[in-house]
Amino acid sequence: MDGLLMCGGEGTRLRPAVGETEKPLVEVDGKPMVDHVVEALQESRVESVIAAVSPATPETAARLADREGVRLVETPGEGYVADLATALDAVEQPVVTVTSDLPLLTGGLVDRAIEAADGESLAVCVPRSLVEQVGASVDTTVDHDGKRVVPTGLNIVGPGEDRRVVWSAERLAINVNRPVDLRRAKELFIDM
Repeated sequence: MDGLLMCGGEGTRLRPAVGETEKPLVEVDGKPMVDHVVEALQESRVESVIAAVSPATPETAARLADREGVRLVETPGEGYVADLATALDAVEQPVVTVTSDLPLLTGGLVDRAIEAADGESLAVCVPRSLVEQVGASVDTTVDHDGKRVVPTGLNIVGPGEDRRVVWSAERLAINVNRPVDLRRAKELFIDM
């Protein structure tokens, strides 16, 4: 199974805290978030990494172009859903999809998602209460069995109906979208 790394977003919610730095290149623990995510994918059972870049992330594309085991796919930069659709046309399914703003992701969590999906579609979520407990922002919630949960950005896209799993995994509770998330990611990285 391949890993599709979505790294074409503009990161406007992080500004002005990070200046003009492209979102995937914002550093956590001394290196860009995208490097943390590539390493997690390469430590997992994922066979190859395809990075979806856009006109908004030329420096990210240049950084990943020379990275061994990473292939680039250009997307139009028309938003996450449109870019994901374009990128999915370039890969075989099932495929792991993950956003570049999960710097605490591990290969073990990716493998756990692959196993839980069992070749089908799967969205990994965390309880809203966990996101609030770790001090991160909540932008999107969905209902799962009568409880509000937060999509993490780690998914398996494959055949069959979409399923959700809810894990109490602090490493997935920090999706770096805002300055507060970046601060918490840096603090938690040191603590983990």
